[in-house]
Amino acid sequence: MTLDHHAPGAAPVPARYFDGQTSRLYHVTLSVRDGTAVLAGDIERSCPLGELHVSERSSHAVRKVSFPDGAYLEIADQAAFNDVLHETGHRDGWVVRLQQSWRGALLATVATVLALWLSYQYLLPVVAKGVAYAIPQSVERQLGQGVLDFLDGHVFEASKLDGARQQALRARFARLATPGDSAPAHRIAFRKSKIGPNAFALPSGDIVLTDEMVALMPDDDAIMGVLAHELGHLQQRHLTRRLIQTSAVGAGAALLFGDVSTVVATLPPLLLDLKYSRDVEREADDYAIAMLRQNGIALEHLAQVFVALGKLDHGTPYLSSHPASAERIERIRAAQR
Repeated sequence: MTLDHHAPGAAPVPARYFDGQTSRLYHVTLSVRDGTAVLAGDIERSCPLGELHVSERSSHAVRKVSFPDGAYLEIADQAAFNDVLHETGHRDGWVVRLQQSWRGALLATVATVLALWLSYQYLLPVVAKGVAYAIPQSVERQLGQGVLDFLDGHVFEASKLDGARQQALRARFARLATPGDSAPAHRIAFRKSKIGPNAFALPSGDIVLTDEMVALMPDDDAIMGVLAHELGHLQQRHLTRRLIQTSAVGAGAALLFGDVSTVVATLPPLLLDLKYSRDVEREADDYAIAMLRQNGIALEHLAQVFVALGKLDHGTPYLSSHPASAERIERIRAAQR
């Protein structure tokens, strides 16, 4: 900010002058005469007010007046300097005035929080989706590597489901046609869970299906509905998008620049407390609906998946990440009419 051109009558202000070339200190006084700043004392100098720059006002720091050639003044007596500024007609900019006002600071804080919240709710999901689709599948697979091993050590045990039964379910799902031109590479991994029925898809392409989920389903068509729903999450890269959103800038930078070690470390806890949004669940449901339709499987089997889940204790992890609501059941049933 520059000083304005007025002719005040304020008293000279003590100041410290530095020529900008050496560390030598000059003790001077600053006064204003006819639109010109005049220094007197160890050094004499004058300069038009319009060529000077005044630092922002602060509660504790000294004020600084800079000359065009790099020389500058340091002024500790802020009250006296403010008198000089007032006499010249100088006025701080609106940003500085806002910073000095508690109302302005409160307004800025509220505006910042609101902007961050809106960005997280609306902008970040769009950016995360774009980044997720820009990531090569080979990098996505890196994200899933080792995660299943971690879960096997803390949450899962080897499946007790008969090997022939596992193979039959894998073979039946493999025979189903998928919506669109292609489906993501995937592998069904059966596990016995310590925390109840569960199913989820990892970025590596693993679709984990627990023995408890298989036992809960009323028939194999319902199991196909579960797997189709999880394949929809995989097709839409929902977990990768969710991971990017959760880790925000740090995860996005790691994914883009190839260092995925810190991202992999966040995957297991994210999976255990994964909460997909309603829109994301709708996308996975729509994929499952399209897949079942394409293969002549009645959509009521998919609806029965959520009917069965709805009878469970609501602390079940699958219900935390895949809320079984009457609205979703009705939407699936409406799609078959």
